[in-house]
Amino acid sequence: QVQLWESGPGLVKPSQTLSLTCTVSGDSITTSGRAWSWIRQPPGKGLEWMGVITSDGSTYYSPSLKSRTSISRDNAKSTVYLQMNDLKPDDTGVYYCYDTWYDTWGQGTQVTVSS
Repeated sequence: QVQLWESGPGLVKPSQTLSLTCTVSGDSITTSGRAWSWIRQPPGKGLEWMGVITSDGSTYYSPSLKSRTSISRDNAKSTVYLQMNDLKPDDTGVYYCYDTWYDTWGQGTQVTVSS
């Protein structure tokens, strides 16, 4: 029984950095076994797994995005963060956070990369 919701800018210019937050409620984000993924979906395409952070703070990333993606968390705020550098128009899409233990998705947030 958890809830997740994403927030962040809807429009980002090319070459800028994207910073998204995922606020988690219902359980401590430090509980053993918990993990949170960032997943995105470009328009008209399938879901793309970006990376994950576990309850002990370990992170793993998609090889294609590893060089410019960072996932972190703030335990006191029960918040998971996504940062992606050097955004391109192809990064446009809906970004989701996902709780693997509870199989729960956030509502998603639209990100448009355009000048």
